[in-house]
Amino acid sequence: MEALTAPGIHFLDARGPEGMRIYAVGDVHGRLDLLAAMYRRIAAEISQARPVDWRVVHLGDYVDRGPDSKGVIDFLIEVRKRDPRHLMLAGNHDIGFLDFLDTPDADGLFMRYGGIQTAQSYGVALNEGGGAWFGRSEAALRQGHVALVEAVPKSHVEFLQSLPFSLTFGDFFFCHAGIRPGIALESQSAQDLIWIRDVFHNHSGLHPKIVVHGHTPVPEAEVMVNRVNIDTLAYQTGNLSALVVDGVDKRILVVSGERG
Repeated sequence: MEALTAPGIHFLDARGPEGMRIYAVGDVHGRLDLLAAMYRRIAAEISQARPVDWRVVHLGDYVDRGPDSKGVIDFLIEVRKRDPRHLMLAGNHDIGFLDFLDTPDADGLFMRYGGIQTAQSYGVALNEGGGAWFGRSEAALRQGHVALVEAVPKSHVEFLQSLPFSLTFGDFFFCHAGIRPGIALESQSAQDLIWIRDVFHNHSGLHPKIVVHGHTPVPEAEVMVNRVNIDTLAYQTGNLSALVVDGVDKRILVVSGERG
């Protein structure tokens, strides 16, 4: 990988592209109600402010844990079809869903961390459990897997497969989990972009761009000199957060609903 040589940038100095307002939305995790509420807020703001251009960037983790992963994917497919300025990145749970559809694994991310709820949103009942599978047989796992594969529309699989791992606008770099410090942004691995935690969080130095991410839940959006974390555990807290960038102006937007 290419070593990082570019000077870093401080959050206070970071700017979005001239004339473009950006909304970066944190982890949704099956909370269609909060996603729809966020879109209503964004639409109202855009209608009132009338920016020259805009983008809505989603940071991944659309599925698992919350009650309506299917509805979330339907919603995102529709808004992206209606206007390509709606952009979606891949999260580790989205890739984990694809992995399970390809090869069922009772010990994988999907079955251990919220995939049960995802399957339920498609009308498929899978029992929770780790390797023990709550005493059920391997055949039962395969049977549930077949039912889920049949229930998930091809358009949903294609949507998840189409998701990039990062985007950049102005002085901001958007990804699901973070970056590996010291590695050029264009050389970051997909694995790090959707999974990294401690080595990224513990790095106090500046990056070439401000990294806007989710993946690691925080009680409220966390704004640091070198990164912004907008995963506010929406599926459980009922708070979905977004970073709004408009030139040099930056702010946090939160929509709230019922706790999970």
